Amino acid sequence: MDFGGVTLGLREGVIVLITLVAAYILFVLLRMFRLHKAALRANAPPAKPELEVPVLTATDQDSARESSETDPWEKTPPGLAEEMLRQSLEQEVAQLRDEVDAVRGELAALRQDMLQELTHLQATQAVSPIYGDAMQLAAAGYDSVMIAERCGIARAEAELVVALAKSQER
Repeated sequence: MDFGGVTLGLREGVIVLITLVAAYILFVLLRMFRLHKAALRANAPPAKPELEVPVLTATDQDSARESSETDPWEKTPPGLAEEMLRQSLEQEVAQLRDEVDAVRGELAALRQDMLQELTHLQATQAVSPIYGDAMQLAAAGYDSVMIAERCGIARAEAELVVALAKSQER
């Protein structure tokens, strides 16, 4: 490119682009620095005004004690904290027992599923690969007619597979 007798090539264009990106990064860093300073000023604790501390005389202290002794809101029955702690602990124990019962139920369901899968695996390992599907259907409780139709085998073969599955279950 030629601008008024100045030739700009790819190299000069890249240098100008890098310079612009560097200027933008410097601008952003300055803004972040100013924002950080402003945040520090905003979070700085305000100057604490000095407070006068009133000096209580013996008569003031006695009247304060009497008012707290007669105030029904200030009185708490003895053992209230222990009772509340005991109740909260009982609630937590009951909740934990419920959760343990739920986990036990899930574990029993998983155990049942695992036993069914194990039965299917044992059935397929004991039979020829040709009759694997038929054996799985027999282990699942299908009758010989249904097995014969689904697996495309003769009914007599399906009856043999069902008999084999029943003998392995025992």
